[in-house]
Amino acid sequence: MCLKNKIFFLLLGSVWLGGCSTGFLGLAPAGDKKEYVHARTLYNEHKYQEAVTELTGYIYKAGNVKRREARAYRLLGRSYEQLDQLSKALETYLEALEFHPKNIPLLLSAAQLYQHTGLIDKSQQLYDRVLAEEPNNLDALAGQAENYRTIGFFSRARTYYDQFFALNPAAAPLYRARYATTFLRQANYEQAFIHITMALAEDPSQPDYWLISAKAAFALGYLQDALEDVDTALLLAPDRTDLQLYKIIALYQAGEHKSSLQEAQKFLQKHPQEPLGLLLAALNEEKLGYYQRARQHLKQASQQDEKSFVGRVASQLLIEWK
Repeated sequence: MCLKNKIFFLLLGSVWLGGCSTGFLGLAPAGDKKEYVHARTLYNEHKYQEAVTELTGYIYKAGNVKRREARAYRLLGRSYEQLDQLSKALETYLEALEFHPKNIPLLLSAAQLYQHTGLIDKSQQLYDRVLAEEPNNLDALAGQAENYRTIGFFSRARTYYDQFFALNPAAAPLYRARYATTFLRQANYEQAFIHITMALAEDPSQPDYWLISAKAAFALGYLQDALEDVDTALLLAPDRTDLQLYKIIALYQAGEHKSSLQEAQKFLQKHPQEPLGLLLAALNEEKLGYYQRARQHLKQASQQDEKSFVGRVASQLLIEWK
């Protein structure tokens, strides 16, 4: 080809690449991309409502739906999530998936949102779609494991966690702690204790990890270790009533009724109407021979919510302790 013809074809190519208003291969023109970058900046500055406005204009001015960018939809959905407009976020992800059905980030965002809102079956379907495309996708493996853990299919959850850990042995301790709970819920306390200890070795700052450790240790008969774990959890989160109540329960189950009653009394000073606190005080008082006080606390517990489990137990004990 002569030099003149080469120059002609190069010039023609430059028209195709730069002169078309829709952009080469359907990509947005440079001016449009500036709008997306600006929207992303707004998002990073926590100006989520402004990001929504910018992204909505950016997405829907594209007449051809195939040109609506997946990344812009995803950022719009995330902006709605930050604004706690979860239904709008979900609508955004689902609309985007109509045009980009195999886009992994979109599938993950929708699956995670379904999971967050308790729609586990729909979350599972989307994670399955991700894993069909990318069998080793760590986010999908961890998400599916959490779905099965949530609905109580603990062995199934562990199959996903096992694959997740094999691919990601340095995973964050949160995943190891969740893995530990699958053993705890199936009364495999030794494995639960091993894995929660691994999580604590990496992150000892989480009170929930210490609570899991306490439950496993108590079930294994390590009573003193269990109580120390509960105390550590309470040092990290002194205002958590669930931890305070578990300490009362652990002391009662260990046969330390005087200490358990003392903790129950301290608890009731701050939460005088808490039914479980009243019931636990009554149980300890009965063991220590304080029958009149025990019946008084049982009566209070039953009156708080007669139809609740605690209320029904208190009512039954009132009958039995006549």
